[in-house]
Amino acid sequence: MQYWLMKSEPSSFSIDDLYHRPHQTEHWDGVRNYQARNMMRNEMKVGDLAFFYHSNCTPPGIVGIVEVAREGYPDFTCLHPESKYFDPKSTPDNPRWFMVDVKFKERFKQIITLEELRLQPELAGMQLLKKGSRLSIMPVKPTEWEFILKHLR
Repeated sequence: MQYWLMKSEPSSFSIDDLYHRPHQTEHWDGVRNYQARNMMRNEMKVGDLAFFYHSNCTPPGIVGIVEVAREGYPDFTCLHPESKYFDPKSTPDNPRWFMVDVKFKERFKQIITLEELRLQPELAGMQLLKKGSRLSIMPVKPTEWEFILKHLR
């Protein structure tokens, strides 16, 4: 079991949007960073859990938990010229971008804000809190996962 944090702007796709999808499952498309792509393509496995993080909003923070429901596969949105995620260098035979499917698990009663996370000495090494960390998908250590669930939820 691995743990992750997956960021999404709630104005684009929120945890409530996921909750209302058929089977409460949706593909996580539009990732255009090679490091995040590699994590989805090579490391994320069915059953892994991720914090769903609302970014670029006030306040940003963790709003719930999702489960990886399908391992990495080519992101089909990059093949469609009308898509905002279109990439002319990606082809069906040589896809540049990948995605996973996620399933809603839980919505927290209260957001765990970025500010609240920063106040915890136990989370000082968390990738999300490192200066310059802007990845939309990042690993979460088991100790960080457990601390957040036990002390901040």
